[in-house]
Amino acid sequence: MTKYLLIFALLFTFGINAQNISGQAYYESKTTVDMDAFGGGREMSEEMKKTVATMMKSALEKTYILTFNKDESIYKEQEKLDAGPVNPGFKMMMSSYTPGAQYKNLKTGQIIEENEFFGKQFLVTDSIQTLDWQTTNESKQIGQYIAFKATATKKVDPNDFSMARPKRDLKGKESSAAKAKDDERKENAEVKKDTTESEDPMDMIEIPKEVEVTAWFTPQIPVSNGPGEYAGLPGLILELNVYRTTLLCSKIVMNPKESEKIEPPKKGKEVTREEYVKIVKEKTEELRENFRSRGGNGRRGGGFGG
Repeated sequence: MTKYLLIFALLFTFGINAQNISGQAYYESKTTVDMDAFGGGREMSEEMKKTVATMMKSALEKTYILTFNKDESIYKEQEKLDAGPVNPGFKMMMSSYTPGAQYKNLKTGQIIEENEFFGKQFLVTDSIQTLDWQTTNESKQIGQYIAFKATATKKVDPNDFSMARPKRDLKGKESSAAKAKDDERKENAEVKKDTTESEDPMDMIEIPKEVEVTAWFTPQIPVSNGPGEYAGLPGLILELNVYRTTLLCSKIVMNPKESEKIEPPKKGKEVTREEYVKIVKEKTEELRENFRSRGGNGRRGGGFGG
């Protein structure tokens, strides 16, 4: 009971009128990558590690803005210039889709996302994933706010490549299927060594089925919201740790005079989450086949017909 009394005491102490609250929270995304784990156990040169690390940094380190009120929010990536060449296979894996605006309605429990996937716009509708948050009395200071720790287990979208990990990360080693495939590739390479051949990067990764989520929320901002699809705590989430990615709130503007209007996005073909997952899976498999058949150069790619 102590942790809940402390949270409620904070709410009364700061006396915020939750009915009229609004604001903008800026989040910085940071992802750590174990470069020694990539390559399925094969050696990677220091130069290659540096190149891959740079590409991962460009793909995963971003700034997001959450514009919120008591019941609704809109979450968007802050645009920035993207410099530097990207390997075609890596680009296929990490940048095959561009997430757009993400709208959450806490009253209705609905989430709506704008996603661009290989040149086609989709409007994905879903229910906000309800997590079984376990709150604690552990706290820390984030900026000027007191934040409390909460944890939960989350099911992972099979198309979420930000969760990708080397296959050997599972139980500290490669899966037997991955190892068998790797041995087969090595045997084929001995028969025919072709310096132009490039391996499918998708063979080296896997998406976990579920991950542990750690959130730090502040009851000083009494909105049950947070970055991305996360919500359901008695205060705004200021820090979020999911697998190797951390989202940290770097700035908050409360009750701004001018801010983006919060309304559901409308651009794209309307599909459910299940339909979208199926579309992405089928297209990704098609592109992988094209990638393999063309020796990994990835120069031909197909958009959607129609």
